[in-house]
Amino acid sequence: MSKGQGISLEKTGGGALKAVRMGLGWQAAKRRGLFGMRTRDIDLDASAVLFADKQPVDVVFFRHLVSDDGSVRHTGDNLVGGAGEGGDDESILVDLEQVPARIDQIVFTVNSFTGQTFQEVQHAFCRLVDETNGEELARYTLDGGGQYTAQIMAKVHRSASGWRMTALGSAANGRTFQDLMPAILPHL
Repeated sequence: MSKGQGISLEKTGGGALKAVRMGLGWQAAKRRGLFGMRTRDIDLDASAVLFADKQPVDVVFFRHLVSDDGSVRHTGDNLVGGAGEGGDDESILVDLEQVPARIDQIVFTVNSFTGQTFQEVQHAFCRLVDETNGEELARYTLDGGGQYTAQIMAKVHRSASGWRMTALGSAANGRTFQDLMPAILPHL
């Protein structure tokens, strides 16, 4: 999936998806040091901000693991990463059928809580998975590093035909989702 690309969240054989998982994986990039190759632990955090008419109404992140209505759930904080190209280090589950009608957008963000830039991260990805059968629907790779500490990754939003996902891939700076709010708002 490329920056700005949108996809419908309808199943290939017809019908709408019922539940999706936004997965995040990463590894700390190896750096040459005085005593050979070394890595430094990097704590990336996945968050989901729920919006109603462009106003934030709830958030799911490592300190608030379940949305107030129960439709969005974070599986827990990973402080060091490690999955990289394999499985997810952090996941956020969205029960699309249970998301209240007033919620029209859910924006997914990734930030470096420990403050390292994405130049120090390798094999980082964000992916959307059909939670009912495990099929990967889309993958966005964080390639190229950069002097930023966060990304506005993607949004899931309601349209006339149902839920859609748009890859955003917008670089930002901040250690928490609160720091990223000014960078999120132009994408709504």
